Amino acid sequence: MLRTHTCGELDKTHVGDTVTLCGWVDSYRDHGGGLFVDLRDRYGLVQVAFNPPDTSPVEIEASKQLRAEYVIKVTGRVAERPPGKANPNLTTGDIEVRATQLELLNKSKTPPVSPSAAKQDLPGEDLRLEHRYLDLRRPEMQRVLMLRDRIVKGMRDYFAEHDFIDVETPCLGRSTPEGARDYLVPSRVHPGNFYALPQSPQLYKQILMIAGYDRYVQVARCFRDEDLRADRQPEFTQLDLEMSFVDADDVIGEIDGLCQKLAKEELGLDLQLPLPRMTYDEAMRRFGHDAPDLRFGLEIIDCTDLAPKSDFGVFKNVVAGGGFVRAINVKKGTEQYSRRGIDGLTEFVQGLGAKGLAWFRCEEDGKLGSTIAKFFSDEVLAEFAERLGAEAGDLILFSAADWDMTCKVLHALRTKVGREMKLYDPQAMHFSWVVEFPMFAQDEETGHWAAMHHPFTAPLDEHVPLLETDPGKCRAKAYDLVINGSEAGGGTIRIHDAAVQSQVFSLLGIDAATADDRFGFLLHALQYGAPPHGGIALGIDRWVMLFGRLDSIRDCIAFPKTQKATDLMTEAPGEVDARQLKELSLKINV
Repeated sequence: MLRTHTCGELDKTHVGDTVTLCGWVDSYRDHGGGLFVDLRDRYGLVQVAFNPPDTSPVEIEASKQLRAEYVIKVTGRVAERPPGKANPNLTTGDIEVRATQLELLNKSKTPPVSPSAAKQDLPGEDLRLEHRYLDLRRPEMQRVLMLRDRIVKGMRDYFAEHDFIDVETPCLGRSTPEGARDYLVPSRVHPGNFYALPQSPQLYKQILMIAGYDRYVQVARCFRDEDLRADRQPEFTQLDLEMSFVDADDVIGEIDGLCQKLAKEELGLDLQLPLPRMTYDEAMRRFGHDAPDLRFGLEIIDCTDLAPKSDFGVFKNVVAGGGFVRAINVKKGTEQYSRRGIDGLTEFVQGLGAKGLAWFRCEEDGKLGSTIAKFFSDEVLAEFAERLGAEAGDLILFSAADWDMTCKVLHALRTKVGREMKLYDPQAMHFSWVVEFPMFAQDEETGHWAAMHHPFTAPLDEHVPLLETDPGKCRAKAYDLVINGSEAGGGTIRIHDAAVQSQVFSLLGIDAATADDRFGFLLHALQYGAPPHGGIALGIDRWVMLFGRLDSIRDCIAFPKTQKATDLMTEAPGEVDARQLKELSLKINV
């Protein structure tokens, strides 16, 4: 070993010891007679002093040639810092290493990304991704990747203790479209044929249940060729599991225990189990979203029945057309949002597709006032105030439209207002479940049904008859884990009954030949004693983002892609030469 200790482990107990350290020059300070260097590795930072009498004039002169990110080896004696010179912000802040020997291991060009820069002084993300090897040296990035390591290890340990078997599934498989586009890999051995990278191990883990493995788990790499955003990547990692002879409560119970373990270990948070649950229908009714942030209130209140009592044409026409009038009451919202602020909220919802924003202020006398108040009698205004629990200083924000638009607008307003008015502690963590999702979504133009999750999701037992009579009302044995308003995992109980599976395929417009072509191996396996089974996938990237209080999953992946699915460091994707294309029997036509 080139070193005896790491930069982060030295303290007063090492005073008097001779140590050898290796690392990067984080910063250097020339005080005239000698030099002070902050030496960094992934374990921490330590001050190294190149001063007489410990350091020879030759070594002092050599130290003055050091620059940021030079890699050095230093031998010296650990000593307490002089009185008043301790640094309480460092774990090594009570000591320094007084150098006796210096060896330059490697020089560095002036780095375009400084690992020691404060967050506000960092260059743009593109430059940091181009020089990711420098960005990854930043202590914050190292903190996040070490958090990721602990979370993954904690997950593995938990499921090992609960009798799960870790099984790897293939990365080269058959294309079985699951909603997003597949990444395809051409076969050299079988010209004109392609493998697909897995969007998830879904079909393989069901096969493992049919094969009798009972409890499967895997940290799985998944690939989806879809439009990107802050919390989405073309390649991502999920904790994937499947269980036999279980119902939804069993799967949820396993994940409850995992959340409790990791929340305690990483956040110091004592979660009370079972975690709270609400149905999809309740979530949409109360919060307008299937992954509501429950760190704060601002619940949606339905005022559809009151709206026709007014002479306000917008409300009356929407209700007459079968729409809804719904609202949120922003407590003390008039303190945050002046008339100009309300105009800003109006522009915000118009950007979402809304035609406008109706609103009321609650005045000091408890009455509702607004530019539209003249269309409401005092009695009707009083009814609205009572329904909405309005008090002096409150701001009432309405959405009048079809159900989906009111959900979209009020969820977005709720999220924006909650953040801007600081209605919750940004460091707080809230875990909950949303269950019983719709089985299907219907295309308004074509009337065709599509699976909300995947075509192997089981309906609630009591809803099986609805497959024939009213598929839109059919609810699934589906469940999503929600952390701070983000979907952190999703799963379902699977169909294991051939007759029910046929009904679902028929509704989705998948005939027998197509089903056999896409999913034949699974359908055949289901005919050989398939047990009841179900599972869930947890997005590891998103867990790390949430536990680390980050804004983007790109910040918790070592080598992420940009929103254009490119790797700026390696310049992937890139062209390949003609010989490679010929071997794969491919021609480029662009």
